Amino acid sequence: MEIQEIKQQLTLSEVIKHYGLKADKQNRVLCPFHNDTNPSLQLYYKTHTAFCFSSNCKTHGKAIDVIDFVMYYENCTKHEALQKCTEILGGYPVATKIQHSNTVTPKPYTVNQTQNFLTNMFTYFKNAVHNSKPSQEYIQSRFLDFKKTEVGYNAGQFHHGTRKDETLIQTCIEYGLLLDLGLKARTGDTAYKPFGKWCIVFPLKNKQNQIVSLYFRSTLANKDQRHFYLKNRHGLYPNYPSAETKKLILTESIIDAATLLEQKNIQENYSVLALFGTNGLTEEHTEAVSQLKQLNEIVFFLNGDEPGIKAVEKYAPMLKAEYPNIQITSVAVPQNEDVNSLLQGHSPEILTHLIETRKEYSFLFSSENQVKEKIAEVIPQQEPEQQKINISGDSPQPQAIGLDTNNPYNLKYTGSEAHYSIKGFNIQQLDSLKVTLQITVK
Repeated sequence: MEIQEIKQQLTLSEVIKHYGLKADKQNRVLCPFHNDTNPSLQLYYKTHTAFCFSSNCKTHGKAIDVIDFVMYYENCTKHEALQKCTEILGGYPVATKIQHSNTVTPKPYTVNQTQNFLTNMFTYFKNAVHNSKPSQEYIQSRFLDFKKTEVGYNAGQFHHGTRKDETLIQTCIEYGLLLDLGLKARTGDTAYKPFGKWCIVFPLKNKQNQIVSLYFRSTLANKDQRHFYLKNRHGLYPNYPSAETKKLILTESIIDAATLLEQKNIQENYSVLALFGTNGLTEEHTEAVSQLKQLNEIVFFLNGDEPGIKAVEKYAPMLKAEYPNIQITSVAVPQNEDVNSLLQGHSPEILTHLIETRKEYSFLFSSENQVKEKIAEVIPQQEPEQQKINISGDSPQPQAIGLDTNNPYNLKYTGSEAHYSIKGFNIQQLDSLKVTLQITVK
């Protein structure tokens, strides 16, 4: 990558944050390049440049970019500033051309730089939105604000022209951002297919709030191919919920989650977590939920169509089985609508209204006793027997054998050889019963 690539990937806000500078409401800071008592350095985040209005400043009269900023701040040469910019970017290998194509040898890429690499790539995609009118128009058509939401755009050009770099290409192939189809370009060079081309991009994050994967949503009108994830997908959107979460909204898609997060009163009162489609409640989701010790309600805000309704019917009993003391509610979404389409067709207040009028999910019976009675009709309750079990030579200890329906959403049976848990039990759907069976050998 050349100098221009550093400018595209390293944002002014990252440089300001790196040096511990804080801007006021007018995006001005005390200029670090001269003795400044009143903020005179104006920051322009859109162009990633800065301008000092003081005549005492050595930069006075010219706008400086991120590389110049580092050079002046560190009082170093441009070559040293470029190396410092590379460090700020997290150590990602950058090949730069300085003074008649003199190059800096790129640093070797290591596994430990995974988060840095994906973060840098997402920064590149995010900056691309500012230079792409089609991506801005698509984002605006979804009633999202790219200045409020972390979103990028992949035009599929990140490995072309002056950005062409063998280390970058090989790393992108490793993570699935480029696909080697064994084809040759007209120049005779290897031709690569960019993954997620013409897509807007969202980051998926781990427990440490680091970007560990990317989600791509096509801007093209192709109903069959709209959603793309990097291989070995992991991470959650927008992140792992805060430990203080009391009410958690689950949406069907990432765009739906982003839509809710742009509504201030929803963001202030709820945590939001995106599923990966109607079959996209993963182990990582349930693991994240299990860590929320203050959680008292899970709210389903899925699409108002048959797949969305069936997904709630599938997942609500499963979550109730795991968390019997947590309230499970569901938002009544108009037919064939979703969170984002509701915002497109109505005022933002419609989202708040629907959430506030949500209802507790019906588990078919008004009380758990009724559920237990109905279960007893289908599976007659057995009288628990006692069995003597010797463990490591200790004195024999009694263990109950039989059916336990204390939690009707998590049926338990203890046999002579193992413990069995049946989660997601729905008495109304015995003709197409889908449950999770957990077996623990004694």
